[in-house]
Amino acid sequence: ISSDEDGEEWNPPEAKSKAPKVEKKSAPKRPAKPRAPKEPKAPPVPKNPKKSPSRAPHKLGAQRKTQMETKASTCLEDSGSSLLATIKRGKNNDEKARKDNPVKQERLSFNVSETNEPYKWADEGPSLTGFKTKKEEVEEEDFTFDEPCLKKLKASDGSPGQPTAFPSSQAQALRNELNMTWDLTQVLSTLTCVEQWVCRNIILLLREENTVPFMVRYRKEMINHMDADAVRDVQLTYEELCTLAKKTQSVIQTLKKDGVLTTELEQNLRSCRSADELDHVYSPYKKGSKLTKARRAKALGLEMAATALMNTPHTLDLRAWIKPDTEGLSCVEEVATGVEHILADMIAKDPETLTYVKTLCENSFVTIQSSVSKSNKIMDIDKFHLYFDFTCNVQRIQPHQTLAVNRGESLKILTVKVNIPDSVKSDFTGWCINNRWRPKTFAREEFHAIIRNAVEDSYKRLILPFLTRSYRTKLTAAAEKESIAMFVRNLRQRLLVCPVRGCVIMGVDPGFRHGCKLAILSATSQILHTDVVYLHASGKQNEADKLRHLMINCTKVVIGNGTACRETESFFADLISKHFFHPLDVSYCITSEAGASIYSVSPEAVKEMPDLDPNVRSAVSIGRRVQDPLAELVKIDPKHIGIGTYQHDVSAGALKAALDGVVQECVSFVGVDINICSEMLMRHVAGLNVGRARKIAEWREQNGPFMNREQLKLVKGMGPKTYQQCAGFIRINPQTLHRWACFSFQNSAKSSHHSPTVVLEKSMAKKGKGKTCVSIPTSFNPLDQTCIHPESYHVAQSFVSLVGGSADQIGDVGLRCCVESKVKTSSVEVLAREVNTTPETLKVIIDGLTQPPGFDLRQSKISCQSQQHSTTDIKTPTQTVLQWFNISERDRN
Repeated sequence: ISSDEDGEEWNPPEAKSKAPKVEKKSAPKRPAKPRAPKEPKAPPVPKNPKKSPSRAPHKLGAQRKTQMETKASTCLEDSGSSLLATIKRGKNNDEKARKDNPVKQERLSFNVSETNEPYKWADEGPSLTGFKTKKEEVEEEDFTFDEPCLKKLKASDGSPGQPTAFPSSQAQALRNELNMTWDLTQVLSTLTCVEQWVCRNIILLLREENTVPFMVRYRKEMINHMDADAVRDVQLTYEELCTLAKKTQSVIQTLKKDGVLTTELEQNLRSCRSADELDHVYSPYKKGSKLTKARRAKALGLEMAATALMNTPHTLDLRAWIKPDTEGLSCVEEVATGVEHILADMIAKDPETLTYVKTLCENSFVTIQSSVSKSNKIMDIDKFHLYFDFTCNVQRIQPHQTLAVNRGESLKILTVKVNIPDSVKSDFTGWCINNRWRPKTFAREEFHAIIRNAVEDSYKRLILPFLTRSYRTKLTAAAEKESIAMFVRNLRQRLLVCPVRGCVIMGVDPGFRHGCKLAILSATSQILHTDVVYLHASGKQNEADKLRHLMINCTKVVIGNGTACRETESFFADLISKHFFHPLDVSYCITSEAGASIYSVSPEAVKEMPDLDPNVRSAVSIGRRVQDPLAELVKIDPKHIGIGTYQHDVSAGALKAALDGVVQECVSFVGVDINICSEMLMRHVAGLNVGRARKIAEWREQNGPFMNREQLKLVKGMGPKTYQQCAGFIRINPQTLHRWACFSFQNSAKSSHHSPTVVLEKSMAKKGKGKTCVSIPTSFNPLDQTCIHPESYHVAQSFVSLVGGSADQIGDVGLRCCVESKVKTSSVEVLAREVNTTPETLKVIIDGLTQPPGFDLRQSKISCQSQQHSTTDIKTPTQTVLQWFNISERDRN
């Protein structure tokens, strides 16, 4: 269903826009509004007074008040039922869209029952349960976190996931934010195909500096359960509209300074909805540009003649404008030509005319055509042989074809043009002459000829080039968007590959001349040993013996897919088939080494491994890509991983923003152990950056491990908003704390008699500058190891008490059984009301309470896929990139 139709049915700002009309027609009726029935959803009420504007000046008696109250309540009931029907249709369309175009969504919820459908909330859309508003169901304190949060606005009068009325001041501020003639939320909804109330929520959340991962996980009801890609698309479109508004304001100031700005021109500029339209209107007035024919004619004073031709042609006499000594006015023909140029310019800039011609083009067969350029001087043009004689409908051309044609044109190999059928010209000319640009009164035949010539000149000289530029711009933008989306999908899949934990790994960077570089890594990715072996030269037996000596406790070999990859693989496969490493059961895999050489000479690699040769650093990176792909690949620029198409042809800024967003999304949703993660990985957590990650790492080095999330507030530069955005994605692992405590105790026993706890409490006493008034506990909180946000800890405690458990049982089978039993007997919506929260927040809490200790989203994806698919041809994300080979097992099979 159209988002505009939705807005007419329920959107409060649309009703607000009609309020001024009521004020003008029936001003005395305004004081009667407070005495109307006190219903939760009051915005539809202003529609009622429209029916009786004539009775407004009279005073309302008691009987008339009763009648108005009855009508108002009936109107509310009708609007509520239509709203419910609209939301149901929207839900069905959302479910259909998810089936047709599956995208990656964060789903951590477990299936409570395979037979009880209401409890399968993992893939459900906005819930209609509890649509009827009740005061006791209104949640306000649930979203308060150190400072007022925008979620209060969404939860004021409606159930989560439903459109809610906003304060008139905020709605009006959003509408007039950009100072354009169009409504921001309406245009944003049209461009992104997202409901207006969702667009409004996203704008408000972005204004509060909320990150996309935070919105997707902890503000689901405000964004209608959209995934990260959809929210990011709305964000980028919103930023483009803001940029357009700023550019428009700059253009207006420039034209005003030049003295050429008129009220009509300013209105046309503020009506533009794209940069291409703005450039079309502004280009004739740019400094340094050639003076247009219309402006030269206006300089001669012929604008009044053109206006008279359209409004009062019976009073116009072209001979009165003749000036024999003035060029352009020396004869009637020159005067008529000047009038034609002015009319042509008016036609080309008229919004209604442009809308009509665009509609004609949409209903016609418009094609894009490419051919070999005659000025081509490049000999190697075979890669573009598919486009030497290429023609395709603009509505069916593929994104990669558009990018290929653009690249060929930029290299001057191809010539590209847009073909618009002649039927568009004939229909457009007839409509202009007979309808839009027809004189208001009777006009002589010579005047009709001037109008006809102006229409034809406007179409050929102004409108046709504008349409061509518009098509090329739209096709290029759509192609770049799809190319970036494909890059994002590939990068997300690569980052979310399941890690191989708990084993020692040998990373091998293969090579011929300089040998194969080896790096043996511990189960925690620590470098145990590095070496170089020459497997493809004489003395292979000695090198094999060297390998057997090195692989004492190592059974996994990771080979990079670079030069000499297959030869190195053959060497290891031959040794394994001969049981050379017996009794060890050795296996190997091949992984991508794209970007490893670039990373090996980067400042981050030099800082991390200062004593190693760059070639050996590559072997370390190859091994770590299997142990923890996410932690290793975030150190490399995504453009160097080799998973994108046409990445050098798209906008560099848009590509970087999208890739940085997906990296932040993956790192945040997987979560990081704040006590062991690297500074490079930490800076990609939502809410953090390079400086804040460095401060956290320095605090950790000076004061020891973080005992709970609250201690993050002690870090310099960690304000309430930053803490709110990052706290839910940071984990405090008790196993890590135990290992750190043992290590610290061994070291401290040698130098002092104080236990690690005493030392940590002393360090807590030394607050940072500006943190002296903060009281931070030093004890471990079991909820800190889950995905539950600190703002919902009180709700989690209430829910744990409700199911009859305790926070210390997090991850245990007993607590999981209690939660499942409680959810089976009562729905999530009912439980959410009992603990005074929203269903979406409760689902996150249930996930955190039932997930096992050390839960990893990447590993859960594989287990879920293995449960859903029983066929052998389905590959998990790990198998897509890595495939372990054990030659002895393969021979036995």
